[in-house]
Amino acid sequence: MARTLTTIAFDADDTLWHNERFFQLAQERFFAMLGDDAPHEALHDALLATERRNLGFYGFGVKGFTLSMLETAALVAPGRVDAAFTADVLALGREMLAHPVELLPGVDDALDALSGRFDLMVITKGDLFDQERKLEQSGLADRFGHIEIVSDKKPETYRRVFDRHGQGARRGMMVGNSLKSDIIPALEAGAWGVHVPHALTWALEHAAAPEGHERFAVLPSLADLPALVDALADLTPVMDLPRGGG
Repeated sequence: MARTLTTIAFDADDTLWHNERFFQLAQERFFAMLGDDAPHEALHDALLATERRNLGFYGFGVKGFTLSMLETAALVAPGRVDAAFTADVLALGREMLAHPVELLPGVDDALDALSGRFDLMVITKGDLFDQERKLEQSGLADRFGHIEIVSDKKPETYRRVFDRHGQGARRGMMVGNSLKSDIIPALEAGAWGVHVPHALTWALEHAAAPEGHERFAVLPSLADLPALVDALADLTPVMDLPRGGG
């Protein structure tokens, strides 16, 4: 009987370690800098619209976020964007790029339980230098056989990565906190998608949960992943499984 699950991939930010809270802290400081020029809600909406517009140019990560803060300030309060203001925003970005890495609960135990039984890898998006820094500082890099830092996460991304480093998406699982990036496109590629929600999620990563999908699961913590995997690992031959979402 063929094993139905051979490869497990993990998102990094807010799945393995905290990340979004550093963006939100920087964002609040940025709003405070412009507090006399526009109300908080207007600044929030303007920054989010700028980030959405810039994703196709700068991608995901701190550098794009920093440029979006500067652009938003120029749009909302152009008279404020002098050399000193620009230096302060750039300093916010540098602080974000230097923040310490703090693992989320259950990460070590889950990786210990799955290591040696499955091919483990990371599929994350964002700035190459920053993601490499966080992986190194996390102490987790050697726990994974492969690390893929991608510009975006789409169904073809998961098909390509699971074909390259596994036995195809049908025998792969993607674990992450973002329904939009980690779960839905992985399901569409034919993999399992395991959603581990984080208390803080960027607005542009919000999406509706898939209803009734046989390869979708939600867990409160990564500590619960090994038990789920044990229930799935040797069920039936791949050919007998119902088709996934893509």
